[in-house]
Amino acid sequence: MLVYTIKELCRTCYTCVRECPAKAIRIVGGQAEVIADRCIACGNCTKVCSQGAKVFLDTTGRVINLIESGERTAAIIAPSFPAEFQEITDYRVFVGMVRSLGFSLVAEVSFGADLVAHRFGSLMSGDRYYISSDCPSIVNYVRFYHPDLVDHLAPVVSPMVATSRVMRKKYGDNLKIVFIGPCIAKKAESQEIDEAITFLELRDLFQRSGIRPENSTPSDFDPPKGGRGAIFPVTRGLMQTAGINDDAITGNIIAAEGRIDFQNALKEYEAGLLKNSHMELLCCEGCIMGPGLSRNGKQYNRRNLVSSYAREKMWNMNLLEWEKNMDEFSSLDLSVRYSPADQRIINTDEDVTDILAAMGKHTIKDHLNCGACGYETCVEHAIAIKKGLAESEMCLPWTIENLHNMVRQLEVSNEKLSTMKQALRQSEKLAHMGQLSAGIAHELNNPLGVVIMYSNILLDECRPDDPMREDLKLIAEQAGRCKKIVGGLLNFARKNQVNHQEVNVKELVGHSLESVIVPENVKTEIVCNLTNPQAMLDHEQMTQVISNLIKNAIDAMPQGGTVTLTMKDTPGDIIIEVKDTGTGIKEENRSKIFEPFFTTKGIGHGTGLGLATAYGIVKMHKGQITVESNDDPSKGPTGTSFRIVLPRKKE
Repeated sequence: MLVYTIKELCRTCYTCVRECPAKAIRIVGGQAEVIADRCIACGNCTKVCSQGAKVFLDTTGRVINLIESGERTAAIIAPSFPAEFQEITDYRVFVGMVRSLGFSLVAEVSFGADLVAHRFGSLMSGDRYYISSDCPSIVNYVRFYHPDLVDHLAPVVSPMVATSRVMRKKYGDNLKIVFIGPCIAKKAESQEIDEAITFLELRDLFQRSGIRPENSTPSDFDPPKGGRGAIFPVTRGLMQTAGINDDAITGNIIAAEGRIDFQNALKEYEAGLLKNSHMELLCCEGCIMGPGLSRNGKQYNRRNLVSSYAREKMWNMNLLEWEKNMDEFSSLDLSVRYSPADQRIINTDEDVTDILAAMGKHTIKDHLNCGACGYETCVEHAIAIKKGLAESEMCLPWTIENLHNMVRQLEVSNEKLSTMKQALRQSEKLAHMGQLSAGIAHELNNPLGVVIMYSNILLDECRPDDPMREDLKLIAEQAGRCKKIVGGLLNFARKNQVNHQEVNVKELVGHSLESVIVPENVKTEIVCNLTNPQAMLDHEQMTQVISNLIKNAIDAMPQGGTVTLTMKDTPGDIIIEVKDTGTGIKEENRSKIFEPFFTTKGIGHGTGLGLATAYGIVKMHKGQITVESNDDPSKGPTGTSFRIVLPRKKE
């Protein structure tokens, strides 16, 4: 495999998927995997991967072994080398550096480009129209994804293959040949090349061998030397080398470069929109921007460097020698035949409705066709999923929406968890308080009973005018208050005992209201929206809860107001709300109101156990009790609402 993924570096950003013209990358287990059968070896994924996770096969070791084998080995250099080795101003120094690696011969592919251009020009003089075949990635793309256009590929080998045939004819069939250029696809283009490395790999060889411009002996290319073919790497270079008219008015040439443009050109060509036109196509933005060059190179700067080299070469070339070489190799066989290898993703009436629906695409309006997944349409993406070439998560709008939903669910879960933790802490606190309260209540009950009994006996025996009478009344009153507190403690301690029985909730609420003395200035309302009033509850305990809430509501309205009791239900829950129009609870107190012994009432008017007991009873019923309150008139009507949610059935 020419291109593969370093899984440890892959961050699943889908950039390579989107940028792959062949859709030869799929996500497997969260990793971008190259599909070898579909890959056109353009190397675009290696250029766009910001993490360096996409790499191509390193063949430098094989080249070193070939050189060290002792066999006569030639290096043939692509004419785009000035675009990479910008620091070397004299090409002869560069040639000398390549020789220093141990190559017997160093030739330039520009002569092969001259031969190919001449042969292509001959084809164009006929009545057929061709697609250039010098870029192996373009050839592969046509074979894989436009197989009906294979016959339109120019039946001419690439400059690399042409140069290899020239070199073997001139220097012997046993000559080993290594191509050095900007292209990954060259590594697998032809069996006529023994090895191929990129300019990046050549730099690595220079570094490992300690070869630098300053310690290299300048040398010229071995013959045959190229001419105008030096301009081959840039867009329209083929036509310029062939001397073909490329005028926008009179010419019949379509030139397209880069991932998007060459694909669009082929689509229009196949659709018959580009009639009577030859096509010069390059997968990259010219060979000067191939994946085998250093990153971050500037396209037009590289173009100028290659153009300058070609211009200098034309000025200094031996024209007679070049013409002689062209005549010598004019009869060389440069033909090639291409066969289709259809890899198109075609919908063979497979049902992808379920796949689209799973991604939230239920109607045509849901098909954004944004291309973020790397496919032109949502249907194409669904077909690719069906064929195991893609994953649903590649649809970014759908994935983003899922993430938002997950965030919302997590927020709800976190809120529930926080509430549960708070409830657990409160329950633990109440449990401990209950045990303590029971002990205290039992210890105090008997002495309090004695105090109350004897204070009342003394009151009965005391004359009305006795000065001790007021003191005795105070003792009896405060002892009674202590008795009331003890009673509250006992109720609080006994709340963990729940006796479930079938209860009519409407009757329960009515009974609870009847057990409370309602002042004349307080109005009560009962709103019943129950579909089924029956529930499994502890009648006594729930009466205590609702009565306590009603009493608190009345206490919150010293100037009068309205207490509203609302009942409603769901199939699984009973909901009871006690709402008043009182002064409201201050915000800083709302988190404390269910804590034992916390009260906002004056001394002697409350024990601080009523709401704590109510909270415990509701929790023992596996229910929830919450409060909403407003004490600021500027924010609307003041008042407090307690909401109790109880499971209809015993849990």
